[in-house]
Order: sequence, then structure tokens, then C-alpha cells
Amino acid sequence: METMTDTENPTVEGAAVDDKPTHSGFVALIGPTNAGKSTLLNRLVGAKVSIVSHKVQTTRAIVRGIAIHDNAQIVFMDTPGIFKPRRRLDRAMVTSAWGGAKDADLILLLIDSERGLRGDAEAILEGLKDVHQPKILVLNKIDRVRHEDLLKLAAKANEAIAFEQTFMVSATTGSGCTDLMDFLAKRLPEGPWYYPEDQISDLPMRQLAAEITREKLFLRLHQELPYSSHVETEKWEERKDGSVRIEQVIYVERDSQKKIVLGKGGDAIKSISTASRKELSEILEQPVHLFLFVKVRENWGDDPERFREMGLEFPKN
Repeated sequence: METMTDTENPTVEGAAVDDKPTHSGFVALIGPTNAGKSTLLNRLVGAKVSIVSHKVQTTRAIVRGIAIHDNAQIVFMDTPGIFKPRRRLDRAMVTSAWGGAKDADLILLLIDSERGLRGDAEAILEGLKDVHQPKILVLNKIDRVRHEDLLKLAAKANEAIAFEQTFMVSATTGSGCTDLMDFLAKRLPEGPWYYPEDQISDLPMRQLAAEITREKLFLRLHQELPYSSHVETEKWEERKDGSVRIEQVIYVERDSQKKIVLGKGGDAIKSISTASRKELSEILEQPVHLFLFVKVRENWGDDPERFREMGLEFPKN
């Protein structure tokens, strides 16, 4: 087992050098819920491509973030956190995560160093035994754990799975990320890049906008809002003055949930709209006029069309 750490931030931009062969490939980020996959993805790509929330299971479908490091284009696939499913949506998310892993050139298993291998992490290790792609172990949140405990955790995980390499990182500070990127850039196969040099995600802008609003929804209503909510961008109008008008619908399953999203005197929905509009304006680099509507759609979690909107396959049972 080899273990690497550093204290620098990753280099995530640049063009291929003519006299050097280019590398490219897909790297699946898998792990338990709230291990920090979305935070790490945004760190490695150098831009926000996946929503981040303290609420678990916020990533619902595979989000691809594209990073360039040296002469390699690394396409990261941020998969939904793997956990024991209880509902139809849960089953679709877990199936999507394992499907992403099996389609990748490399698998990065991200483990929360504070939580270790308890619960879902242990089950994921067991499931990885049936996956044949090369596997890399990444221990996250190393700034919160003693070094000797990190070494013990790494050794225990490597006893269960033959990892090619072990990295210790902090997705929040960037510590350890340069070494990880260096390794991936060299480890991926030689070949042409899949995407244009300036593209950082394959997520359509309408869908990214819906994800941004869903993040603000979770951040504003972390304790109150159940998982039975969904955001769709219904209208997108580029205006002559250089601004964009965006209309989105927040779907919930019950009237009681609609009241939570609206808040007293509309304060919650106003706060969500303001935060989302600000971030969308920064991403789009143009003024944004955002209009949010809240609608009740009972049992939307059993509607195949909603699953297709999220990029998930609808489980038949």
C-alpha cells in the first residue's frame, strides 16, 4: 500500500503539449452519503458542478465534472451516495451509483476519515469485490483526524480490497489533491480528449440551474424539508438586454410541505430565490431574473417522468 499526501491545491487547467501524448478517461467517485464526494469533485474541477449540502443523499444522478491536468482530461463522475435503499427513489440512486462505477476506467472510493468503515462504508467495500475496475482509496477530511488513526484506517481498508493507491486529502482545503490529480493524469489510458478544453461539465445549463435551486432549498430548510421535493426548470428566456429569465417549479408531495417551502409571509421562498439567483448570475456571468413556483404533485416519487428528468432509471418495483 502506498500513501500520498501534500498541502497544495490541484492544477486543473491547461492545454495539451504537442509533443506529449494525451490521456483521457472516466473516474467514478463512489462512497457513503455525505463522504464529501461533491465537495471533492468541485475542488478537482476548479468550479461548481455538483451541489453540496449537509443533508445526506443530495446527489441523485451521476454528475460529470471535467478537469484538465497536465496532458490529461479527467472526467469525474460524482455518483449518488451508496446506502441501504428504502424507497423507489433510493433504489434508483443506488443503482445509478453502482452503474457509474462499473462504466468507469478507474474507481475512487471516498471514505469520511471521521466515520471510518462503519455502516454503509463497510457494505460498499464488500460490494466492490465484484467490481473489476482498478480501485483507488481516498480518505477525506484528514484535517479532523490524527495521522496515526488515518494510517490504521488505510491499513484496514486495504486488507479488505486490493487498492492500487491510497490518498489522504481534505476536499475542503485542497490538501492532498495535487498528488491525486498527478496520479490520475498518468494512470488514465492514452487517447484523445472527450470534451472541448473549456467544458467543465456535461450537465445541461437548465438542469444545473435546477440543481443550484435545489441546493439552496436544502440549505434553507435543512431540518424541515423531507426528501420528497424536486426542482425543474420550465422556462429559459434569453432577453435582448443581456439578462435571462428563468422560471422553475419546486414540486412537493403535500400541502404541508408547500407551506414549509413558502415560509411565513413567503420569507423562505424569497430567501431561496435570492441565494439561487445570486449564484446563477455568477455562473452565467449575466443578470438573472428567477421566478420560483411551488406545486403539489402527490407521489411524484412514483412518476417515471420525474425519474427521467433527474437522469435516473425508473425501478419497476
